[in-house]
Amino acid sequence: MHLSASRPRAASDAGAHLGSLWTSARGRLREDLDAAARRDPAARSRLELLLCYPGLHAIWLHRVAHRMWRRPGLKLAARVLSQVNRSITGVEIHPGATIGRRFFIDHAMGVVIGETAEVGDDVMLYHGVTLGGRSLQRTKRHPTLEDGVTVGAGARILGPILIGAGAQIGANSVVVRDVPAGSVVVGVPGQVRQRATQPVDPYDVWADPEIYI
Repeated sequence: MHLSASRPRAASDAGAHLGSLWTSARGRLREDLDAAARRDPAARSRLELLLCYPGLHAIWLHRVAHRMWRRPGLKLAARVLSQVNRSITGVEIHPGATIGRRFFIDHAMGVVIGETAEVGDDVMLYHGVTLGGRSLQRTKRHPTLEDGVTVGAGARILGPILIGAGAQIGANSVVVRDVPAGSVVVGVPGQVRQRATQPVDPYDVWADPEIYI
């Protein structure tokens, strides 16, 4: 009696858990689509974004791979999924990388994000960006990007450095030092060219012409 009574309860709990996961995933999906629509004036509908934007497909597949990576027995499977992601989207994200909400990669192709990279909310990357390491040690060796950072096409951010909130990294810059919040960095090596006196809108990527893609 006790065992038979517990089975429907367990099934009900499992169903409620799956329902909660689905609601959360659907909300996150809608959030990603809305963020992409705000950042890309070429996007005409959510359906177009859903079907035609590899930058979105890359982050969705990464979220699955990242959850798998956190389980010791699934690390190899997570790496395999990340390689499938790379083959489909042209974006290579190590499943160990931590990426926040409303993340968007415009054009997607050629982006590389290393294992110990940490990316905050409302971050936008353009094609060809590398968040890479400068060490062969198994330690924190990739950059941390705080909320609202924008990184222009072809930029390289290397090592365990901190890119402050709202900073903008110009196209093809090479950044190897910490960047203060609200700064614009351009050149090789990257130099702080302008520091915002007011908070930077994460969707306003045109504070400096060298950020253009």
